[in-house]
Amino acid sequence: MEDLPPAPVPDPEPAAVEPGEEEFFDLAQALAERIAEGLVAIGGDLSVPTLLAAYREGMFPWFTPEEPVLWYSPDPRFILPLEDFHLPRSLGRTLARGVFELRADTAVAEVIAGCAGQARGEENSVWLSPAMEQAYLDLAAEGYVHSIEAWRGSQLVGGLYGLSLGGAFFGESMFHTERDASKAALAGLVRALKAWGMTLLDCQVATEHLARFGAREVPRSQFLVQLRRALTQPTRRGSWTQGFGELQAATPANLGQAQNEGGPATTGPSK
Repeated sequence: MEDLPPAPVPDPEPAAVEPGEEEFFDLAQALAERIAEGLVAIGGDLSVPTLLAAYREGMFPWFTPEEPVLWYSPDPRFILPLEDFHLPRSLGRTLARGVFELRADTAVAEVIAGCAGQARGEENSVWLSPAMEQAYLDLAAEGYVHSIEAWRGSQLVGGLYGLSLGGAFFGESMFHTERDASKAALAGLVRALKAWGMTLLDCQVATEHLARFGAREVPRSQFLVQLRRALTQPTRRGSWTQGFGELQAATPANLGQAQNEGGPATTGPSK
């Protein structure tokens, strides 16, 4: 007598998704979206050596307080070619009138705090957490992070900050409490970078605001070539206060006119 084949086992019914399991699928989708936006690494810390190594490879941190450290290197990358910087005529007139006094590195902590406060008031803009603020203050203490500030009398009314390595400046964020203050700081930064022979102004991710000043997207491969070239220059490490002040004292009234030459004017921070 032959053995009968085993009775077929009925296919199990699909398992019900337990509460909380849908979060796994949301995470997978969110991760795929982040990778498309330029996410290249997860983890690590915000120490000075880690940050310097990351920026030298074209990466920057961008995450919320609830997330692990996330590192981005977008493709395409948003940069502002210094030779293509466009200054609106109205802003040029504001600069020529000396409405703002531009300074560097006299209020780094205040500029970073101003950027953080402005970012937290914007929807989906909470990346500049206290831990991130402290990380950039640590870099400032080591002479790598710098602020360009717009002052009205004794009042700080706008500015920007970023990281300097070799001939590259990685712009991080801008803020203002008066019209045109952060734009004036940007114009002052561009003037200083050009005067000092620096070659790359990284704006990281595209914004309509900076596009008006000549910023544009380039392939990541092209950005990395420019970065490698810029990193062959010595880093202008330490305080920029004196050198920047000397530039402002040299020809402050001609700032707007000099930067408007060579192209049509346009009509008017990062992450």
